[in-house]
Amino acid sequence: MRSLVADARGLRRLDPGLFSLKRAARAAIVMPGVFAFADNVIGDPQTATFAAFGSIAFLVFADFGGSRRTRLVAYLSLAVAGAVFIVLGTLCSRDPWIAAVAMAAVGFAVLYSAVISGYFVAGGTAAMLTFVLPVNLPADPSAIPARLEGWGLAAAVGISAVMLLWPSQPPDKLRAAIASACLALADLLECELSRDSSRVTEQAAAVREAMGALRRDFLAAPYRPTGPTNSAAGIAFLVDELDWFQSFIFSPGQAEPRLDLCHDENREVLAAAVAVLRESAATLDGRGGDPDLERLARARDAVADAVTRRIAAVPSKGDEVELSAALEPSFRTRALSFSAGQIGRNALRATGGREPADADEVRAAGWYRPAVLEASAVQARSALEETGRRVAAQASPRSVLFRNSLRGAAALAVSVFVAQNLGVQHAFWVVLGTLSVLRSSALGTGATIVSALAGTAVGIVVGAGLIIAIGTNEVVAWAVLPLAVLLAAYAPRVISFAAGQAGFTLVVLMLFNLIQPSGWQVGLVRVEDVAIGFAVSIAVGVLFWPRGAAVLLRDNLATAYARGADYLAATVHRLAAGGDSSVPEQAARAAGVAARRLDDGFRQYLGERSAKRMNMDSIATLVAGARRVERTALSLLLLTRRTDASALGDSCTRAVDPEVQALQRWYTTLGDALLRGRPPPPQDQADTRARRRVLDCARDAVSGGDDARIGAALTLLWASQHLENLWRLESHLARPAEDAARASPRAVGA
Repeated sequence: MRSLVADARGLRRLDPGLFSLKRAARAAIVMPGVFAFADNVIGDPQTATFAAFGSIAFLVFADFGGSRRTRLVAYLSLAVAGAVFIVLGTLCSRDPWIAAVAMAAVGFAVLYSAVISGYFVAGGTAAMLTFVLPVNLPADPSAIPARLEGWGLAAAVGISAVMLLWPSQPPDKLRAAIASACLALADLLECELSRDSSRVTEQAAAVREAMGALRRDFLAAPYRPTGPTNSAAGIAFLVDELDWFQSFIFSPGQAEPRLDLCHDENREVLAAAVAVLRESAATLDGRGGDPDLERLARARDAVADAVTRRIAAVPSKGDEVELSAALEPSFRTRALSFSAGQIGRNALRATGGREPADADEVRAAGWYRPAVLEASAVQARSALEETGRRVAAQASPRSVLFRNSLRGAAALAVSVFVAQNLGVQHAFWVVLGTLSVLRSSALGTGATIVSALAGTAVGIVVGAGLIIAIGTNEVVAWAVLPLAVLLAAYAPRVISFAAGQAGFTLVVLMLFNLIQPSGWQVGLVRVEDVAIGFAVSIAVGVLFWPRGAAVLLRDNLATAYARGADYLAATVHRLAAGGDSSVPEQAARAAGVAARRLDDGFRQYLGERSAKRMNMDSIATLVAGARRVERTALSLLLLTRRTDASALGDSCTRAVDPEVQALQRWYTTLGDALLRGRPPPPQDQADTRARRRVLDCARDAVSGGDDARIGAALTLLWASQHLENLWRLESHLARPAEDAARASPRAVGA
């Protein structure tokens, strides 16, 4: 009895809420029923085959999350795409060359569509199955109606089952982690407001824990939230924005948050930010939060007035250290207010709420954030334009996704051609074997092959034993089929990939034995087919890009740091000297493309199985650092979008040029060092003369009483503060860069 209780507890630990078990049970109930109806009532082998594998596609392979409406649209879209692929695959199935070319085109399109949204990833395997099956089962066009009949039956019953039978989905761990991080940051700011140093230290640890959990959940998410839709874009933006918000509380290398809250205006900003964070968490948790962004904006404007008074109150003979110390809290709280506003807006975007429009902010944010538009037609056009930008941005050999899509398409095409020309029985399984093991490198493919072969072997042994024992008793065979489906659907999520492969192999054996009884010989055919698929997959993986994701990740890091530094320089030039606004927009576009490729490369690197890996904490810090440089440029554009410093004259506006140039040079050199496996460049010293000149310009502007010059002086001061944060970031990145240099293949002689 105790062992049963322990087993139940262990199962709930592996499968909280038993959502995976319910999903597998649903497949075990529905799929055999659909197959039985098609096989025994309709009586057409084509219909039965496509009804069976169509049910597997909907109930096992596809796994869409989100609201009921979103999931329904996704499943219906899969049904339409599957019907098109079945027709196309059947028409191309009778000629090996045409079949291979068509497989390459469809394979690339399906794999590359991952750039658009995580939903395309979630349904990719199921969609690919609908082309792999018909193109590898040659037939005349006259077979198309029967095949579509089977697919339509599977779609109708499968979608109904998904939406009505145990329709609840597991809680969104990523959204819950974002909400927890919001609450932890809000608690920390409240501790600062109460000036309770003991609670601040305790809550600072809680923030680090919450942010660490958020990063882990984000990296572990099977389908990274991305795409032109508000919900996916809002979630992805929130993860980076919370890390950015945290950077203003924790300075690099500083153990505890800064506590200088000496002005009522600053306290009101923090109080408003706390309220926005708490309401954002409630919004993400589904409790109907409503972030008060207007209060935050009023508090931010009040800080600007307070900063002006503070500059005037500092003695004109005081040194720059005194003036910096007096201004720093206001810079910090003003920056926090903008970041908190972004968190509130994107929490609304992520949950489908109505996001308050801010036209200036939309323009400042640049090309990669969709504008907040009222008309649904305009929203659709904006989403299409954003989709086009995403597709074009990844169309480069530097993109891991682009390379993997090409390699996957080539592997699938070769598999189809080989299977059809060798006359292998059930050639479909050759390509399915290739599809299941495609990875980013030959080594990764090999690791998956071991699991797949082990699982297949177990499935064949068990299946052959069952078939021998069952013989021609169809009643027993039909009774075993649901259990095999249950194992195939449940094992990959709770046990292992090999166990899932074993269950899936068992399902295949039972299906073919029921359609065309042939006993244990089906198992031998399965071994032959899958072995060929694995061999082709390995050959293609070695022939094409055998270096893996690590080298590409270094290249992506180098590009991201260089483009981020260019964006920073262009933004500061625009703000300080009133330059052409198209300059930072172009730089923002390049930085955004580089950031996306870096995210893609990092995700692929995390999924690749390799013996030689950089320290994960170090590489994650370097990836976050590249994002931080880009976010600094964006934040500068947002913080100072209504003013520029040109009113101060060249002698003042050029004061920050040496700092910007030094930072741009250092971060670009850092990226080059990461690419070449070299130690990071030595850190430069901040130019105190430039900072002193900026402060002198601020004093002169305040003493003159000219509002335009005072606003321009504040612009320069805000820019200088952000540049100082990047100086601090240099020291934070030095050790991870050294770790990456030691792990470089060039350093270890690999």
